[in-house]
Amino acid sequence: MGTYSREDILRLIEDEGVEFIRMQFTDLFGQLKNVAVTASQAERALDGEVMLDGSSIHGFVRVEESDQCLRPDLDTFAILPWRPQLGKVARLICDVYEPDGTPFAGDPRNILKRVLAQAGNRVFQVGAELEFFLFQADENGKPTTRTSDQAGYFDLGPLDHGEGVRREVALALEDMGVEVEASHHEAAAGQHEIDLKYADALTAADSIMTGKLAVKTLAQRSGLHATFMPKPIPGVPGSGMHVNMSLSQDGRNLFSDEAAPDGLSLLARQFLAGLLDHASGFCAVTNPLVNSYKRLVPGYEAPCHAAWSAANRSALVRVPSHRGARLELRSPDPACNPYLAFAVCLAAGLDGVERRLDPPPAVTENLSAMSPEDLAKRGVRSLPASLDEALSALERDPVALEALGPCAGRYLEGKRREWEAYRTQVTQWELDRYLTAY
Repeated sequence: MGTYSREDILRLIEDEGVEFIRMQFTDLFGQLKNVAVTASQAERALDGEVMLDGSSIHGFVRVEESDQCLRPDLDTFAILPWRPQLGKVARLICDVYEPDGTPFAGDPRNILKRVLAQAGNRVFQVGAELEFFLFQADENGKPTTRTSDQAGYFDLGPLDHGEGVRREVALALEDMGVEVEASHHEAAAGQHEIDLKYADALTAADSIMTGKLAVKTLAQRSGLHATFMPKPIPGVPGSGMHVNMSLSQDGRNLFSDEAAPDGLSLLARQFLAGLLDHASGFCAVTNPLVNSYKRLVPGYEAPCHAAWSAANRSALVRVPSHRGARLELRSPDPACNPYLAFAVCLAAGLDGVERRLDPPPAVTENLSAMSPEDLAKRGVRSLPASLDEALSALERDPVALEALGPCAGRYLEGKRREWEAYRTQVTQWELDRYLTAY
């Protein structure tokens, strides 16, 4: 993304023939929203005078405290490359503010900024790997879980039917200033991955939201439905969003120590220990759906236990052996709100640093194949097995709750309602299993 002044943007709007500006923001549960204005209202929009009714946004505020305003981050200005070239459409990512000029405590972007400030002059660097499925639509345009794609990991066309969509997404993101490191077909039929280059955490979260919008929009233009649902099909790998993270200062990677056997500095090891210590507590944020816990099951390389390793992909945290010292957290899925996910991960890591925690020994064996007795002997804890368990763990974790701030209660309330709605359903599986047997 670029670096723009107010005057730069006004000039670009005129020179590029922009007629429409989407003022985008993200709600508490990770849904991208926007208020659109015409170019004639650009100055008012850039001055933060566009208002919204926060009481109508899921998880924001009550009806008696509804007025809020959008303040755009000027550096996020980008022209949407998939829109018409005559009468162009641009976007600005916004922070949500109270009418008195104070940041809205329930705005996910403001939540992440508050936690980033706790890192002081250290920069939290994040690179995300976005996985998703491309499915066919039915004759009415409704999404299905069918795919004619028969490709597997790293396959290419003609087996890979989503190659064209991935190419369009990568080029569109590059046009918008989002750097794509790689894209490829994933393990399951119809499953794909786009890897975004690491950046500071706020920019990385903005890029994820931009990437998800680009994937869904360009897939739809190709007659396909893109979904970031973690586990849309049983029996095949689910979609994750591996998060690679490090801390830097003055351009130096603070996680790196070339003299250490594993290349990790003391700071990195303490940060790693914090992640493991709070893994259950932040799971309801990094894995926010009922469906998320159908991905976190043994046998599909998704982590189920709070352990770490250098190469073992069944571990929660992996230390990759290339491109500098970093920690790869493998549990998050792409349904999460990236602003909140990065906030709780950073808070967990910084807590490990502050308390000078030591990580347990690395686990080289396949954790999914280990017995409960062996796991207990090594002190390896299981991650929550359901959204209900994850929410209870979040309620017991003061560090994760503090990271979420005043909106923690609203987040828990919304997710508890989601769990109750699921828990009280009678599924087709239950009918097939029990209706005639009992």
